[in-house]
Amino acid sequence: MKEVILIKLGEVVLKGLNRRVFEDILLKNIRRRIGDFGGFDVREAQSTVYVVPRERADLDDAEERIAKIFGIATFSRACEVGKNMDAICSGAEQYLQKELSAVKTFKVECKRSDKRFPLNSPQICAEVGGYLNERFPHLAVDVNHPEFTVRVEVRDFAAYVHGNARRGAGGIPVGTGGKAAVLISGGIDSPVAAWMMARRGVELTAVHFASPPYTSERAEQKAADLLRRVGEYAGRMTMFTVPFAKVQEEILAKCPEELFTVIMRRFMMRAAERIARKEGCGALITGESLGQVASQTLQAICCTDDAAQMPVFRPLIGMDKVDIIAVARRIDTYDLSIQPYEDCCTVFTPRHPRTRPGLNLVRKAEEPLDVAALVDDCVSRVKITKIEPNR
Repeated sequence: MKEVILIKLGEVVLKGLNRRVFEDILLKNIRRRIGDFGGFDVREAQSTVYVVPRERADLDDAEERIAKIFGIATFSRACEVGKNMDAICSGAEQYLQKELSAVKTFKVECKRSDKRFPLNSPQICAEVGGYLNERFPHLAVDVNHPEFTVRVEVRDFAAYVHGNARRGAGGIPVGTGGKAAVLISGGIDSPVAAWMMARRGVELTAVHFASPPYTSERAEQKAADLLRRVGEYAGRMTMFTVPFAKVQEEILAKCPEELFTVIMRRFMMRAAERIARKEGCGALITGESLGQVASQTLQAICCTDDAAQMPVFRPLIGMDKVDIIAVARRIDTYDLSIQPYEDCCTVFTPRHPRTRPGLNLVRKAEEPLDVAALVDDCVSRVKITKIEPNR
């Protein structure tokens, strides 16, 4: 019995004249991501992607990897059978025997893409349903609320039988939305922001700020581990670790304590933008949520954005913390994010930060600093780490 994976496209089908570009990138992403598990033929026809294993290919592992590829709405393990009713009926009985034996109610749904097939969809459903009812006499037909749905697809190449589809990762394929640099900390928010932008097709580069000796190597490792989990969806990426202690010490020595955080954030934007432009990125990404902390008030964000010359995307800006945590749990970054390794954002935290800083006040407070020299120095000493997704 030949088993395949059928993938249904999501938002990609709504694209116009450039739809083929999106589909080609999705097929490329699928081939690359499942290549670890053996040889597969991957092709697309009629808004369905067919993943056909060759000899010794691992379909189980490929299925789990496919679940985390953006651009996929749903997918199903399916049995490929001949395009005749005997093959379809017997295939449904054999392939779905375990599932049908475990439920009490079922129904049959059919999609007949090949209009040359002699029976129409309702006729196919009736014949398959009657056949299965004879083979599994404990079953009752329930077309409204069945415990299990048998799905039949009659397509140009063959007929396919499968059960309930699994939900895919959604979004659009990574690589279709340009490239951006995400400021990644060790907290809950920034990995979620990275995942959300990758889901919109953005290819990610990561910038992490480290402050040894105030932060440990374990904090940097934690950021890399978080990116690997995001990479299960977003693919491989590069992390640039910026040594930031000297910048923070200069701010602490020469600027008002109440403005330390917002000035620090402005330096992060400058350094991240320098790296982003060198890497061909068109935007920065942060995990800020409006009003969550003192540096994320409307006034503070305006002061931060003033230091950047490229767009700054904040996909979490209107989300509650509870909602952000729910996404973090979904993508398996939450447990890692709450491990107690401090990042540089928690170093030298002011006792009473100004929550509504004025831009002119912040610019004036920065005047004692040699901004260009500090940015040049920290960017010139970045550490580069290649991030491969968790297998």
